[in-house]
Parts: sequence; structure tokens; C-alpha cells
Amino acid sequence: MATTVDAKGLSCPQPVILTLDAIKTGNDKEILILVDTDASKENVTRAAESQGCQVKEVSPDGDGYRILFERGMNRDV
Repeated sequence: MATTVDAKGLSCPQPVILTLDAIKTGNDKEILILVDTDASKENVTRAAESQGCQVKEVSPDGDGYRILFERGMNRDV
């Protein structure tokens, strides 16, 4: 099961902050982030990769995007 963070309607840097919080505090191996702008999609993707996460899928979702990533292997889950 993936942790889901709905950051639609939020302006940067809020989607990035929520993403980093989910990475640091969540226990699920996968995290799904929902965003509604290209800028948020790019910023969230970069933030996740900077934390050692692997982006598995970026797909359109209505007027926004679904970003699914997996935590880095160096984290106990």
C-alpha cells in the first residue's frame, strides 16, 4: 500500500514540503503524490530523487499528475 499525499491546489513549495515530510515520517515503501501543475510535478520529482527515491511513474490525472515513487533501499521499511 502506498502513502498518498494530495498536494493539488497548493503552490510551491508546499507540495515539496509535504513530499519530504512523507519521505521522512511515513512507513510505506511507495509514496503517491498528486499535484496539479507542471512546476509542482518537476519540483516534487527532483525532491524525491534528492532523497534517494526512485520515481516509478509519472502519469496524467485529470488536470494534474500522479507521481509514484519508491523509497531508497537504504531505509528500513
